Amino acid sequence: MKAIVYERSGDASVLQHVERPIPEPAPGEVLVRMAVSGVNPTDWKARQAWPLPAGWQIPGQDGAGVIEAVGEGVDQILIGSRVWLWEAAWQRPWGTAAEYTLVPVRHAVRLGSASFDLGACLGIPFMTAHRCLTAGEFMPDKLHAGALSDHVVLVQGGAGAVGNAAIQLARWADACVIATVSTPEKAQLAAAAGANFVINYRQQDVVAEVRKVAPDGVHTIVEVSAARNAATDVQILRAGGAVCVYADDGGAEVTLPIRTLMMPNARWQFVLIYTAPKAAKAQAVTDIAAAVAQGAIRVGEEAGLPLHHYPLAATAAAQKAVQDGAVGKVLIGTTEAG
Repeated sequence: MKAIVYERSGDASVLQHVERPIPEPAPGEVLVRMAVSGVNPTDWKARQAWPLPAGWQIPGQDGAGVIEAVGEGVDQILIGSRVWLWEAAWQRPWGTAAEYTLVPVRHAVRLGSASFDLGACLGIPFMTAHRCLTAGEFMPDKLHAGALSDHVVLVQGGAGAVGNAAIQLARWADACVIATVSTPEKAQLAAAAGANFVINYRQQDVVAEVRKVAPDGVHTIVEVSAARNAATDVQILRAGGAVCVYADDGGAEVTLPIRTLMMPNARWQFVLIYTAPKAAKAQAVTDIAAAVAQGAIRVGEEAGLPLHHYPLAATAAAQKAVQDGAVGKVLIGTTEAG
């Protein structure tokens, strides 16, 4: 099989396009013939700095394909199933940027008739968004239609991959969604994703515009840039509200006014899906799969998530596109899975 492998940390030059034997699934694992691999920021960040316990690494946490073989203890009925993958390469060498990969069976989720492109867009972005929408004290543990019917959600950065996922999941759960963006083009994407209200923070007063929609403040904020937005977030949280921070865009440190946040019993929740509680991740997988089955998740520019396709041999360019801030989702085609 063809695969992208690196054997030392570094810049994109460490990525090698190589031939490897097709592996055999161990007990509890499935062998997946990959169709599409999704690229996330952690792919290039991991390549630069994360250790390589196995001495080598295939990048790629997310993807979609077809189960070709199963290991001992796994039901044979899964063979031939179309699946989406999550956390394939977390503390394991077998990522999704290859023609075949191995994952524990619980990391392969039935995709049904949804496209492989859609499947490769799930994983990290949608699981991160799910955690942000369920971590607040007064937020539900599970998402489903109606779960957020009395909630107002603010998505800071509504045109990003996680922002798009948060909008789609929150709207599926019947929340009122406000999204912030930096350009008119991104405003169109956030609206296409389903945001009820879109605010261009470079042209409008975010606090004033949010208060028009939610005079008492918002229930939760999905936050991509706490360093930039903390002062705004503090002013628009309702009592018991939460700011869920999943990235450090714009700065690695944040300053908060203690007394101002004490009064409403506000919560600041930091989110890294890789180390999130196992129960939270399991619930995210269940809920995302349900949303997919109900046709509530879409991809492509018409869904606010433009897709950028690269061949396997161009994985370095795909990672660079993500590192350079590509708007939408970067995908790598691996094989022509059936």
